[in-house]
Amino acid sequence: MAEPVEALRTQITRQVAHWSMAARRLEDLESLASPNAWLGLERYLGLSVRRSLLSAIERLQQSGAALVAALNVAKTSDDLARVRNDLVVFRRQYLRTETTVDFYADAVNTRTTPRIAALLRACDVLAGRSLALVLDSLGKKTPPVLSYLDKGLGASILKAGLRLWDGGTENPAAMIKIARHNLFLPTSLIHETGHQMAHILGWNEELSSALLKGLSGQHRLFDQMWAGWASEIAADAFAFVHTGYAAVAALHDVIAGDRTYVFRYIEGDPHPVTYLRVLLGAQMCASFFGGGPWDELAWSWKQNHPLADANQEVRPLLQRSLPLLPDIVTICLQNPMQAFGGRSLAAVITPVDVSPQALFEMERQKGAALFSSPHWIWSEPLRLLALAGYRAAVSPATAPQILRQQETWMFRLGSLVETS
Repeated sequence: MAEPVEALRTQITRQVAHWSMAARRLEDLESLASPNAWLGLERYLGLSVRRSLLSAIERLQQSGAALVAALNVAKTSDDLARVRNDLVVFRRQYLRTETTVDFYADAVNTRTTPRIAALLRACDVLAGRSLALVLDSLGKKTPPVLSYLDKGLGASILKAGLRLWDGGTENPAAMIKIARHNLFLPTSLIHETGHQMAHILGWNEELSSALLKGLSGQHRLFDQMWAGWASEIAADAFAFVHTGYAAVAALHDVIAGDRTYVFRYIEGDPHPVTYLRVLLGAQMCASFFGGGPWDELAWSWKQNHPLADANQEVRPLLQRSLPLLPDIVTICLQNPMQAFGGRSLAAVITPVDVSPQALFEMERQKGAALFSSPHWIWSEPLRLLALAGYRAAVSPATAPQILRQQETWMFRLGSLVETS
């Protein structure tokens, strides 16, 4: 048997070699996401993502090099014990870095075909445009957006600027998951960019305070409940001002569930009770557009989910909320906010521009060119999304044709984007 120190050195050397080589292999990004998938990214976005990932990998490799150097000069069993402790830390760092790299690689890999790549680039444009329309007017930088496909019902976002799993990398892009079933009517994208916008401007906190103040005089727990829902209400409001009734109908179709789900209240959950969330969206439409199909949606929602089905603890909160929905809409959309430079959200992005009348007038003026002209597709993608979503909601029998038209112009929009 070898001397104790040499026996320890052999075991540690093997492990150090293993994890150091693993760290070196991470830098081959093409082995993690296909070259075609990387080519499916906008040039600036691809460079930004690569730079961030390679920086994280370089930090990991530097730690590995330091570990190898410490091993080379270790003489005693105490020295080797310290190296082994550093090895455990390095292995944890490797796993965190690998998680970071794999998350991006998996997202990029959803762009492996030219068609899907173009459609997702169109989603990037839609999401980025919704952010820029607000942030540019306030002198704030709009982060890049990388959308990707995944399973499930709803969308989600990993916000730009947050620290990633490795602890040292700042997320270079707003990473937005799109559920496959919603690819052709992705109003949920704009809900997610609402989260990004509110994060950048600090709107969630301001809206929470405004709701708490605006509903004061009600039951204390009731006021706090609505204030605690500010982040999701803000994102719903952001989706509404950009895409109108399309966002409300799409939200309804995703969150409509059984009665237990619709009336479920979980203390601390940032999502409003589903029953109220749908009715709040319908009220946004009514407040800005007057009468319309949202009235029928609200009526049907109440018929399908009578308040009598709610448990006795939640029912009083729901009943108290219903007459206050117009006031809550006013607080969210019409009250001046410091986040928007002293203006209201509705003053920054005018909801009337996505009213049915405005969308129909746009379609009448532009004609068939609206869906085929590169100029109009590039200039009006959010209103095109709003129009398609509205038509699909009120004329479900024609939804297949509407979705085909939507897919066609989204593909054209994505094809206009300069790629890597």
